[in-house]
Amino acid sequence: MDCWGKWKFIIVMLVINLALAIVNILLKKTLDGGLGGLIIVTYRQSISAVFLTPIAFFLERKSRTELTSRILCHLFISALIGITFTHYLFLLGLQYTSATYSCAFINMVPVNTFLLALPFGLEKVNIKNKGIGIAKVLGALICIGGAVSLILYKGMPLTNQHSESTLQMQNHANTMAFSSAKKNDRWAVGSVFLASGCLLWSSWFLIQEKIGKSYPFQYSSTAILSFFGAIQSAILCFITQRHIVMSMWILKGKLEILSVVYAGVIGSGLCYVGMSWCVKQKGALFTAAFTPATQIFAVMLDFSFLHEQIYLGSVVGSVIVITGMYILLWGKSKDQKEMVIKQTQAADQDQECGPMPQGMPLDPLGFTSYVDLRIIYQLVDWALQECINAEVAAQDRI
Repeated sequence: MDCWGKWKFIIVMLVINLALAIVNILLKKTLDGGLGGLIIVTYRQSISAVFLTPIAFFLERKSRTELTSRILCHLFISALIGITFTHYLFLLGLQYTSATYSCAFINMVPVNTFLLALPFGLEKVNIKNKGIGIAKVLGALICIGGAVSLILYKGMPLTNQHSESTLQMQNHANTMAFSSAKKNDRWAVGSVFLASGCLLWSSWFLIQEKIGKSYPFQYSSTAILSFFGAIQSAILCFITQRHIVMSMWILKGKLEILSVVYAGVIGSGLCYVGMSWCVKQKGALFTAAFTPATQIFAVMLDFSFLHEQIYLGSVVGSVIVITGMYILLWGKSKDQKEMVIKQTQAADQDQECGPMPQGMPLDPLGFTSYVDLRIIYQLVDWALQECINAEVAAQDRI
């Protein structure tokens, strides 16, 4: 039992990342088969909403508070940024590149979130502690450098050297040279889509943090997000792709049906529940640290089942991104430990100094420490009490 207690969170996160890697592989095959990206997002979010709604109803029916129009507005914006646009851009990038390459950009999400949180004061860099502050800044810069190398440098293929496409390149050098240049252009365009999608996803985490404080019901909020995401994706599909006819919405073949059902139930349903559970039990830092596992699983599946080539640029850029991310996460973990120690010490000092009197001004003398204020107040209170006692004693003598 003790062994399972230590390893269960690691096993759950590895299973979740394997499931997400399978989602990427299936969606890549579905996109190559001709099914539109927004159609996939619409089906995926619809299935997720249907799957999560009864769970939210039964698990949160007693504790759920009133759903106000303000919260609904926040959820609508959150769905637009974190589901509709993010998934659409990511699927576009996946269509132009590969599942392995697209997963490399997911590793940028924790770093992007950290950088976006700095201006809003949600994250801080402790300059006084040079080790932790430098680690967080250095990790972010290394991660950005890895992302830039992913976009600008593709490199030579490391696998599948004797594939059919490689033989055709040897037999038709001039024609395939033009095709290779065109493919490189598609790779660059796909990189821009992936980077934009990851940036929006990072912004979504900041929005969700605010929603989580005002409406802390993860199953209900996720079901509503999926519902809004499905409607938004369908509307965006009809606006941007007017040539699509109703027959293109019909899922053809077992692969398309399996892909959207799996992505909806597992990718947007159970995986979210599992990650939320791990965040609640072990914290967001622990959960984010397993993000690179998605790419590792995607590499194995991509090469084994899709027979995609693995390029040197993807490997080098991924290693740089993962290294920077773990340096940043290390700095953040040390920062959190120091905050816990300081809070514990402050609580101990508060207990020694006594409770803070109600109605007292927060900083009347320009001090910044509650401990200093309590000590001064206790001294003044003691002096006043002595004066009162002396006056009472004098009246008793009279």
